[in-house]
Amino acid sequence: MFLSKLEIFGFKSFANKTVINFNRGITGIVGPNGCGKTNIVDAIRWVLGEQKTTTLRSDKMENVIFNGTREKKPMGMAEVSLTLVNDKGVLPTEYSEVTITRRIFRSGESEYLLNKNICRLKDITNLFMDTGIGANAYSVIELKMVETILSSRTEERRKMFEEAAGVNKYKLRRRLSLKKLEDVKSDLTRVNDIVSEVEKTVRSLERQAKRADQYTQIQSVLRDKEIDLAEREYAQLSMRKQTLLNDISEFIGKKDTIDLDIRKIENELIHYRNEINKIDSELQGKRAEIALNTDQLHSTQKNISVSEERLKSLLSNHDRLQREISELQTQLDETIILIEDGNEELIQLAQKQESKVEEIAQNEQTLSGNREQLEQKRGELKQLNQDKFALMRLISEKENNTSGIRKELAAHNLNIEKHNQKIQNITNKIAKTVGFIEELNIEKTGTEKKLKEAGLLIALREKEKEELEQELNSLKQKEVEEKTLLAGLKEKIEF
Repeated sequence: MFLSKLEIFGFKSFANKTVINFNRGITGIVGPNGCGKTNIVDAIRWVLGEQKTTTLRSDKMENVIFNGTREKKPMGMAEVSLTLVNDKGVLPTEYSEVTITRRIFRSGESEYLLNKNICRLKDITNLFMDTGIGANAYSVIELKMVETILSSRTEERRKMFEEAAGVNKYKLRRRLSLKKLEDVKSDLTRVNDIVSEVEKTVRSLERQAKRADQYTQIQSVLRDKEIDLAEREYAQLSMRKQTLLNDISEFIGKKDTIDLDIRKIENELIHYRNEINKIDSELQGKRAEIALNTDQLHSTQKNISVSEERLKSLLSNHDRLQREISELQTQLDETIILIEDGNEELIQLAQKQESKVEEIAQNEQTLSGNREQLEQKRGELKQLNQDKFALMRLISEKENNTSGIRKELAAHNLNIEKHNQKIQNITNKIAKTVGFIEELNIEKTGTEKKLKEAGLLIALREKEKEELEQELNSLKQKEVEEKTLLAGLKEKIEF
């Protein structure tokens, strides 16, 4: 017999399914620290039925399941399968290849399988008993276990030697046989106790049987008397039942009328509440409209103040331009007078020129001087004409500016009239809204008064309804009691 294959899936560091094949002879597993060599030994121990978590280097049994990494999610199950070749018949089974499987789930449940059939841990321990294979056997020994074996007491070492010699199986059978003998002894003592108790019970039952005979004789006499009494009580209860049924029908009619009144009042109350909600919604709308109108009024007043400031500035500019126009007009008049004076002088000079043609011929020096004076006068006249044209152009520009300012002034006056009209309309709307709000408040107070009256009426009706229901419940309870009493009497009569 030898270990041929080990399959590990989800056990500790083995997230993927790993199959390790063992050939005949010596097989070594080599690898760096932390690669999982010890986890293989723990898997062999675990599948053979190890129950100690300290031996498996864990706090609890669920920690042997793969807990996940950054790349892989944690698993919900761990499974280890161990395959043994039973070619020499060491194991007490007819199979030449035995596969043991152990599973554990994250919820704490575990399973044992023997050749893919569910079995118990006891079946596996019985199978490997005295073979040297098992959770506590000498076939799987760690390095630190060698020191503990050497340093332990002789009794602990004796267990390992007995396991190797094959004595444990017989000792276990002897222990189980002794336990069964003790259980049989305890069962015999219990049987003797039961027999004594039964004898006591039989004697008490004989006494009770005699009393039962006396009881039956007395009971027959009593039954006759009770039948007579029951007939009389039945007649009285039937009459009382009829009266109670009449009262119940009357109270049910009253209850129905009160329920109809309560429904009517509730409908009226719902109607009034709907009206109040409608009035509240209209009031909210009017308040929002008033707020909007007040905002528009503030903005309009702000625009009016800005327009008034602009109008004042335009009026001041208009006065200033009027003054400038008057000043330019005076300058223009003075320039025209100067032009006329120049024209008169020009005419006089022309006359003098005609009269003194002969003097010019005679007095060339005087003529040259007069020519210079004439040229100077012509330059002055030209300058005056240029000044005249500049003044005319300036006057036309000022007139254009004045007409533009007058147009802006008319537009501002028109805007002021429009804003005044808007203010008048808004004030009229505010006055109407305030009146409508007062009417709504009056209507609201009236509706609230009606609502309070309806609430009081409903409270009274509900109080009456509760009283009637209490009375009806008491009558129903009485009816139930009478029915139970009547049923008891009927049973007595039938008995």
